[in-house]
Amino acid sequence: MIESASDEVVSDPEILAGTPVFKGTRVPARILFEYLADGLSLDYFLETFPTVERQQVVALLRRSAHWFEDALAA
Repeated sequence: MIESASDEVVSDPEILAGTPVFKGTRVPARILFEYLADGLSLDYFLETFPTVERQQVVALLRRSAHWFEDALAA
């Protein structure tokens, strides 16, 4: 069963044991955050993982920012 956390990230037990990945890829979403935390650029991430689309990354970052704001406001 595929679970969708959003339109850009999915979790499927058949793909990397259910690790959330960018939809249509085998790239774990957490890798994006690790790259950014290490000071690497969004463009470098996209060059490294060409199967991930910029719009997926931007949507995930925006969704994450909204989640963070909502969590702090609660």
